[in-house]
Amino acid sequence: MDPIRNPYAPGAGQRPPELAGRDQQLAAFDVVLERVARGRPERSLVLTGLRGVGKTVLLNALRSAAVRKGWGTGKLEARPDQSLRRPLSSALHQAVRELGRPALDAAEADDVTQVLGVIRSFAQRDAGADAKLRDRWSPGIDVPAVRGRADSGDIEIDLVELFSDVGGLAADAGKGVAVFVDEMQDLGAADVSALCAACHELSQNGLPFIVVGAGLPHLPAVLSASKSYSERLFSYQRIDRLSRDAADRALAAPAAEEDAEFTPEALDAMYDATRGYPYFIQAYGRAVWDLAPRTPITADDVAVAGPEAEQELAVGFFGSRFERATPAERDYLRAMADAAGDEEDPVGSVATADVAGVLGKKPQSLSPARDSLLKKGLIYSGERGRIAFTVPHFGRYLRTQS
Repeated sequence: MDPIRNPYAPGAGQRPPELAGRDQQLAAFDVVLERVARGRPERSLVLTGLRGVGKTVLLNALRSAAVRKGWGTGKLEARPDQSLRRPLSSALHQAVRELGRPALDAAEADDVTQVLGVIRSFAQRDAGADAKLRDRWSPGIDVPAVRGRADSGDIEIDLVELFSDVGGLAADAGKGVAVFVDEMQDLGAADVSALCAACHELSQNGLPFIVVGAGLPHLPAVLSASKSYSERLFSYQRIDRLSRDAADRALAAPAAEEDAEFTPEALDAMYDATRGYPYFIQAYGRAVWDLAPRTPITADDVAVAGPEAEQELAVGFFGSRFERATPAERDYLRAMADAAGDEEDPVGSVATADVAGVLGKKPQSLSPARDSLLKKGLIYSGERGRIAFTVPHFGRYLRTQS
């Protein structure tokens, strides 16, 4: 098969040629956009799931849907070592710029300038008089900061004021604003609390402003620990592996665009190998296409390409994450894999006491390694006393490397 025409695209956040299995989420978001545009109450949205199930891809698709409706949008990726102020300011700056198109009359232009000044004030609040230029610089915001608004230093107060001003601008323009937050579980505790409070205020005031977050499976617990009402504040959608029909479509539709096809037996073999995980489907799809001599692609072609696809996953999906761990953390990960055994559970959920038993140590002595792995996003705790891998079938990979 011609590798130049290979339609499959394994990559971090890279949109696949066929966004299969997400029609329900896209349709539900269209309803949210329409309801908010008509002044109806609606909750912000949170997507949760393991690595490799396509959360970032779906987040980008939802953003595109908002753009098509004429909304102002911005996106940021949360980081555990970074305050929310600057990345959120950049995201809102972009959203306000989109709201300002096409050309505005003088009064509307003044309103935009006022809100941009508030965004700048919010961004610069943590920068003292002796701060470096990079901490005082607000790229692209060439209006003066508005003093006395969103600059109190209390992130919760400031975020409520900021969102209210941006939401008010959107309402006056007859549009909406959506901010998309990837890796939402990495926000600091104070930022999570402030974000929940601001979304709560927006919902009470009926402003056309929503937040769409994406994160690991424990994100709902992170939000609930911050504000008890977060369980009612957001609409939670779990993003999982694809059904068999959706997985077949993710493979067959791009192939058909290139005048190729899979035999039914080949699709059976592909689903057995990928288990419906979107990243695995793309990795196997690319390897099988490159190695298959002709169309239709057969089960034998899948068998031949399997080792190359597994090598791609071992290096780019599993290995890259394993390399981020220290020796002590790697021991902990291997012990998790051993404790989980060969069960079908794709995340290898195990009790922390069982991990300690494998290593022959007391659970308390392993807390530093566990906490570090949690911060790195390699494992998560869905319930007290238990942990699991954030990457599906990571335990299986680790057992093959031992």
